[in-house]
Amino acid sequence: MSDRPELTPGTLRAAKIIEAARALLEEEGRDGLTMRALAERLGIRAPSLYKHFPDKAAVEAALIEQGLAEVGALLHAALDEAAAGATTENADAGGSADAAGADAGAAAGSGGAIGAVLRAYRASALANPNLYRLTTSGSLPRERLAPGLEEWSGTPFFLAAGEPYLAQALWSFAHGMVILELDGRYPEGSDLDRTWAEGMSAFSARLPGSVTTPPSRPPAR
Repeated sequence: MSDRPELTPGTLRAAKIIEAARALLEEEGRDGLTMRALAERLGIRAPSLYKHFPDKAAVEAALIEQGLAEVGALLHAALDEAAAGATTENADAGGSADAAGADAGAAAGSGGAIGAVLRAYRASALANPNLYRLTTSGSLPRERLAPGLEEWSGTPFFLAAGEPYLAQALWSFAHGMVILELDGRYPEGSDLDRTWAEGMSAFSARLPGSVTTPPSRPPAR
């Protein structure tokens, strides 16, 4: 896993505030996350919050940093695990044509790097639905976020797809699927696991030679 950029530094008190804000966000949604409600949860007066965060937007930016950092860590780990698994399979195959064919079939079924990234992304979003919505909806306050964090968080999509526009399309597919699932917009009885698998297969088919291991990481800038 590549090194994550350092998050915006804060005090221990600020960390406690963000912890409470995250709990409030998941329970009440973005509209329920107000400075007054946050202060009440912490048992303090609202003006006390402004010593650590100048406004609600600053609290949201800190939460978005958490969201990007957590999903990025999960995606990088999933990608590394997929690469390690593919390396082990190739070593066990011993270079035989039959074993290589079996490995290719198994990798295609799991989706290789693309499948690993999509599964990790979906699991993260479903586990933290309101944090996911906050992190991905509306304009992103890039000027308030730790430099390089957004790029680092999304890099696994590029590493899995190997091409920037295919990676962007892959993320758009994943985001659209997640939002529709969170909003309950699919018809009752829909087999969403199969829908994800169909998307995974379609993107994997775009890779030359049915690539099942992620390409080399780009050099550090």
